[in-house]
Amino acid sequence: MLRLHSPLRGWCARLDETPDEVFAQRLLGDGVAIDPTGDTLYAPCDGEIVSVATSRHAVALRAENGAEILLHVGIDTVALGGQGFQALVQAGERVKRGQPLLKFDLDVLARGAKSLITPILITNGDQFSVAEACVGMSVEVGDALLNVVSAASQADSASGAAGQEETLSFAVPLEHGIHARPAALIANFAKAQNHEITVSSHGRQANARSAVSLMSLGVKHGDEVALVASGAGARAVLEQLKALVLGIHEAPHAPDAVQAAAPSVSSAPKGGAAHASDRSDTVDATAVTNRLRGVIASRGLAVGRAVTLKDAEIAVVEAGRGIAHESAEFERARDEVRVRLNQLAQHSQGAAKEVITAHLEFIDDWELVACARRAISRGKSAAFAWRRAVRDSADTLRALGDPRMSERVDDLIDLESQVLLALSGEAPVTIPSLPERSILVAEDLKPSQLVSLDATKLAGICLAAGGPTSHVAILAAAMGVPALVALGPAVNAIADGAWLVLDAEQGTLSISPDQIALAAAEQTLAQRRQRQQSERAAAHVDCRTADGQRIEVFANLASIAEAQVAVTHGAEGCGLLRTEFLFLDRDSPPSEDEQLHQYQSIAGALDGRPLVVRTLDIGGDKPIPYLPLPAEENPALGLRGVRTSLWRPDLLRVQLRAILRVQPTDQCRVLLPMIADPAEIRAVRRMLDEVRRELSLSTQVQVGAMIETPSSAVIAARIVREVDFLSIGTNDLTQYTLAMDRGHAELAHRIDGLHPAVLHLISMTVNAADEHDKLVAVCGGLASEPAAVAILIGLGVRELSVVPTLVPQLKSLIRTLTLESCQSLAQRALAMDTAEAVRALANEAMTPAALA
Repeated sequence: MLRLHSPLRGWCARLDETPDEVFAQRLLGDGVAIDPTGDTLYAPCDGEIVSVATSRHAVALRAENGAEILLHVGIDTVALGGQGFQALVQAGERVKRGQPLLKFDLDVLARGAKSLITPILITNGDQFSVAEACVGMSVEVGDALLNVVSAASQADSASGAAGQEETLSFAVPLEHGIHARPAALIANFAKAQNHEITVSSHGRQANARSAVSLMSLGVKHGDEVALVASGAGARAVLEQLKALVLGIHEAPHAPDAVQAAAPSVSSAPKGGAAHASDRSDTVDATAVTNRLRGVIASRGLAVGRAVTLKDAEIAVVEAGRGIAHESAEFERARDEVRVRLNQLAQHSQGAAKEVITAHLEFIDDWELVACARRAISRGKSAAFAWRRAVRDSADTLRALGDPRMSERVDDLIDLESQVLLALSGEAPVTIPSLPERSILVAEDLKPSQLVSLDATKLAGICLAAGGPTSHVAILAAAMGVPALVALGPAVNAIADGAWLVLDAEQGTLSISPDQIALAAAEQTLAQRRQRQQSERAAAHVDCRTADGQRIEVFANLASIAEAQVAVTHGAEGCGLLRTEFLFLDRDSPPSEDEQLHQYQSIAGALDGRPLVVRTLDIGGDKPIPYLPLPAEENPALGLRGVRTSLWRPDLLRVQLRAILRVQPTDQCRVLLPMIADPAEIRAVRRMLDEVRRELSLSTQVQVGAMIETPSSAVIAARIVREVDFLSIGTNDLTQYTLAMDRGHAELAHRIDGLHPAVLHLISMTVNAADEHDKLVAVCGGLASEPAAVAILIGLGVRELSVVPTLVPQLKSLIRTLTLESCQSLAQRALAMDTAEAVRALANEAMTPAALA
């Protein structure tokens, strides 16, 4: 038996009272916690220093009998970066009981740390256990603290005993680290497991079931994390979680942030003539009297009157009215907010639904709720407890110095106010009614406020604070509402009703412009609207080039709502239905009937137009919890697309049955992703024939193959013999051709589908299909780029599948082109050396109408 002596002077408490669930739940080990009144940490026994944290807030010591002891001064003190700490020992040094290990400044810690309480833990609990701990009493340095006894019955690691601890470490490949979405995915996975999972990085730990705790680790791209779990099957669970993290896809955020100078108000000469270029759609600011510069969050131009929003701080009372009363009120308020969020989620889609889903995750966040409940148990009011829990987590995220994490604070503060309002019995703060052409002006805006607005009356958004990757920015872009953020405090002085010109192309806000500038902005806006109306009016007519070549313009879809938008914008069908939306964010795969219902609803929304259904494209960047893929060094080169479906033929068979049951039977076509060779197509066709016989169907379904790799383009002549059509996925084709990860931040500007190498592969594919009189479509991102359309047509592409809202613009562009000019442009593009040269050529060849 080993006796540990108190390393601190202070009050000794049980670990359960530690305001951090990792320690309170003994995820790092058993022990005690001391709330210190002294400023020096001493060795609790003789031993060897195993490690001293880089930030000097923690020391690990190995005793003579092998017990490993962690002394962790304060909670979340790692965020101080060593400030207030002085290390007196170093790793490898032998120490005696009572020898000073660390000195610390209590005032610095009290101001900057979550708590001063210091856990004293036995971290190798498989070999040792804690006995006779002195808790609930004052201790002096050197007092008997606890006994450490051998726990041999738990140490049989070779036999795989139930208490065995498993650790799995790896580097996080996510471009933006573990931010809100990955944290939510990890937490959802962990909640479904029977094992307690700890995630460690940077000397800090988080319970995997808490998204907030995970975000507070501050894990960035390339950082090492360690997953820890104990018990039978722990290794398999950790492998599944690792596969989930490695497979999370990070799409770049849409808005391009303007690196603006510090926000300022400037003056310009009055009465100067303003000129709006027909080709650029931007506003000349020389005639503007007051102008602020900000960061673009959502592009566009808006002219309207200011509607100012002032958000008052919600007052809370610290003292509670009894633990039972406050606990009941806390649960009632959370239930009320949860119900409201679920109702909003049912009527939302896209970015708005993602925001609401994040709030639903936070309302039940394991750490937030536990912290609030602990405060309530100490006599605090539910409102005070909730605010303290949220603000502590928000402060931790801010302290990371990561802009993306700081912007997630907006969501926490938003949720804080929703629960506080529910506790007070007040309705959520919303903007009651917007006049026409309102430009919302505020210090900041909560996502829940934005989703509650009437978007038809909202012309623009101007915020003093905020960031270009915040949820408000994402929502504004999804709503098509121009928005500027980080305009500075001068925004708060704008008078209600003042005329504003918001130019979210140039990053400027003009306040009370003179009549000439206002008229110029109105004229530019009217020209843009007129052009859009003209394009929309002609969008439902079949699309042909100026010399009569038929070009079909389809839409890429992922929901019923998107199908409805596509039809209203003139799409001639769906060239790519991403069926992954049915398989993600759930614990089990969708049934045949569930899939049929969704496919039939989308087919109905298309009103007989063709529906190309891509089979499940899971693997690599889109893992799902109930389909644990084998661990892979590079998931993008492993089980992906049709390879995953053939690996799990049970899922493929159910999906094919659902597709073939859609009525009318000839509306649907099947598209196979990530085809590498003809054998894969033949395997799926055999299954299709079996399903047709099972369903007694005589009608043949059209089958297409996606060309997404250089290899499939090279042997397109063989692949096309096995299918009815080909569809080129330019996103993957580009990254595999250029050997550049499309999620890599440093390479993003170089991953261009107009690279001559990619264009040559497209040309090879089209030529192979022409020999067999088969159609070639392009459904990747390149099809939605106006600069690429003429080149693709010139290469022989006759079907484009694009973003639904771009259909009118692209049809309008195609009608200005001739097949001969497109073919000439394509041949010149093939002769270029770089993507930049091709783009310059394409832009030069485009007509003024196309540029506008």
